[in-house]
Amino acid sequence: MADLATYRRKRDFRRTPEPAGDGTPGRSDGRRFVVQRHRASRLHYDLRLEIDGVLVSWAVPKGPTLDPAVRRMAVHVEDHPIEYLQFEGVIPSGEYGGGDVIVWDTGTWEPAKGQDPARQLEQGELHADVHGEKLRGRLVLVRRDDRADKSEKGEWLLLHKNDEYAVPGWDPEEHPRSVLTGRTNDEVAEDPDRIWRSGAPADVAEESLLPEPVSDAAIAALEELGSEGTWEAFDRRLKVTNLEKVLFPGDPPVTKRELLAYAARVAPLSLPYLEGRAVNLHRYPDGAEKKGFWHKELPTHAPEWLPRWDNPEADSGETVTYLVVDEPAALVWAANFGALEWHPWTSRTSAMHEPTYALVDLDPGERTTWDELLQLARLHRTALDHLGVLGRPKVTGKRGIQIWIPVRAGYSFAQTRAWTEKLSRTVGKVLPELVSWKWEKKARGGLARLDYTQNAINKTLVAPYSTRPAFGAPVSVPIAWHELDDPELRPDRWTIRTVLDRLEQRGDPFRSLLGVEQDLPEIT
Repeated sequence: MADLATYRRKRDFRRTPEPAGDGTPGRSDGRRFVVQRHRASRLHYDLRLEIDGVLVSWAVPKGPTLDPAVRRMAVHVEDHPIEYLQFEGVIPSGEYGGGDVIVWDTGTWEPAKGQDPARQLEQGELHADVHGEKLRGRLVLVRRDDRADKSEKGEWLLLHKNDEYAVPGWDPEEHPRSVLTGRTNDEVAEDPDRIWRSGAPADVAEESLLPEPVSDAAIAALEELGSEGTWEAFDRRLKVTNLEKVLFPGDPPVTKRELLAYAARVAPLSLPYLEGRAVNLHRYPDGAEKKGFWHKELPTHAPEWLPRWDNPEADSGETVTYLVVDEPAALVWAANFGALEWHPWTSRTSAMHEPTYALVDLDPGERTTWDELLQLARLHRTALDHLGVLGRPKVTGKRGIQIWIPVRAGYSFAQTRAWTEKLSRTVGKVLPELVSWKWEKKARGGLARLDYTQNAINKTLVAPYSTRPAFGAPVSVPIAWHELDDPELRPDRWTIRTVLDRLEQRGDPFRSLLGVEQDLPEIT
């Protein structure tokens, strides 16, 4: 087995879903190869050939081709573990090679004329007959330099012989989909909840990265309860009450029982956006048709197991003890407490003055049409793409759209607020007739507000997958950028009765924001 020390040294396997290479999958009948299309800091293709128990690897910026007239540069990089043969997913930003990866092609290969490939590598010229779904025929790798230390990166040339499989003008970019899942890099980036596991049969190899859901038995037990009782969910015994009470008007109306079942199902998905943060609860104990109120102080009757945080800077009369949803059962408790909206702080309790997100709130006015709001959201998409900044949009469940932008540790609220204001004012100059910068709502003349003021301590936006107090129990749902162009998109398109099907089919687009620590570049 060749040495994988360099590969392992470059990666933090607590953060990256890449295989560590601790196991050795069963060998195939022939040597295996893979080509991965990898969008890191720059797009490139990774060619990997199985040799002596590892994947000997080259980064090919323009990708392999069947065109015999083309010569490609290929940079020899560190060996990868065999398990990498079927790796497909998202390497988190900030990690080595951060970006999205698909299995662009895979198959078997053999060295030409039965030669020893390890010896060919040492001599600087390797001839490989490949049998993939896209690549066929003989590939030749030739080292371009004569450095003494062959373990270091070096430039090679990659070419395709003029054989029966050669195709003049063949371009890898015209064949962008994964041969394992049929997905493009864009689709993998937008749905990082699924990853392709090596060593597993094809029908079960695509594995969900989402947390374990509440058990079907627990949901069935909730259905069997009367109007109140004790319900066990996530290994917690919860006292639940008024289960038949209507909380949302609808057809049929949504009862508290249905809300609790939804909260239990969505809690594991929502947890990454809530844990470690104080949560402001918007309570409607008499239902969405009655007036609600903000409830921040954790009540004295709350069970002892509930996670909580005492604000060390609370003045007299201010909230001291906040709920912190560090486990799924805590969200179910909040729903039973009549909280129809969940609003986490932008900062964590461990660093209350350092936001982890910069937030843009596209708040429509009375005159703002949905199409106009979409125009403003698309302009933010273009601006962030131009700046090279990762962000994701979210429909609010009411009328608006929000954009969440993860930032590295160390920013202050004043800094994220100033940056977001500059971003939105730049966007607003493109369509000034749609935007008002007036503070007072009645002074805006019915125009939209690009609200950057939520970037402040204890200012909050509704959490991903929180319900909203309106007809049918709509939900605030993260979306992919391309969904801004979906003619069926509406800010209240999904409800507690439909959003779980979407999550099952599409995954959670906000997952790609988790663990990302990025600088906010200067906006000129």
